[in-house]
Formats: sequence, structure tokens, C-alpha cells
Amino acid sequence: MELGFILGLSGLALCVLLCGVGSAMGLKTTGQAAAGILSEDPKKFSKALVLVVLPATQGIYGFVFGVIAMGNCAVGMTIAEGVRVLAAALPLGFVGLFSAILQGKTAASCIYAVSKEESLSGKLILFPAMVETYAILALVISLLVMA
Repeated sequence: MELGFILGLSGLALCVLLCGVGSAMGLKTTGQAAAGILSEDPKKFSKALVLVVLPATQGIYGFVFGVIAMGNCAVGMTIAEGVRVLAAALPLGFVGLFSAILQGKTAASCIYAVSKEESLSGKLILFPAMVETYAILALVISLLVMA
């Protein structure tokens, strides 16, 4: 295999892996918080569910970027092309990892708040959504570097 191709594929694999691991960790945090409040009041399921699934989006972003960027990887690509794919994958990979973990922590705090005051659920979604903004920005940057 060519070094450029290996670099490109490594970047894509790293991006998908980091985003997926971050999402899994964030979902673990939100799932634990939701399980705690639902054990006391199962009627809060629908209010908690939206907050629980928010950290999953970074994993989706990593997957979508990986699929899109695969079109730029081919056997015989130059080292410079491989480095470009690797460099494009890094912003989303690292921001996806950390933002999913931190979004999970933020959303878990909001889940606990919903357990105390259910009417706040609509307002509380704003806080983990603000963390999501950075994952979206990283996705845009990664896509622009690939363009």
C-alpha cells in the first residue's frame, strides 16, 4: 500500500474512532443520570430522553465525515494528499471526542435538574446544545479542509 493512502485512511479511522468513543462516554453519563431519575419517577422518561441522546450526535458526525471523506482516499494517492485527509480529520476527531464527553456531563446535570423541576426541560436543553455547537463547527472545518 502507498503511504498517502495509509495516512488518509488512518485519519478517517481516527476521526470515526474518537467521535464514537466520545459519544459512547457521553451516553454512559447521560444514561446513568436518566436511570437514576427514572427509578424514582418513570413518567419523566420523555423529558429525559432528549437530553440522554444528545451526545450521540458527535459519533454520527464522525461517521458521516468518514463516509464523505472516503471519496478522497484511493490507492496511489500522494503523501501530500494523505496528509491533507489526515489533517482534515483531526479537528472533528478531537473536538468530537471532548465535546461528546463534556456534553454528556452537561446533559446529565440537566437531567438531574429535570428530576427536580420537570417544566425546565425545554430551557435546559440549551446548555448541552451550546456544547454541541463546537462539534458542528469542527465538522464544518473538517469538511472545508477536504473540499
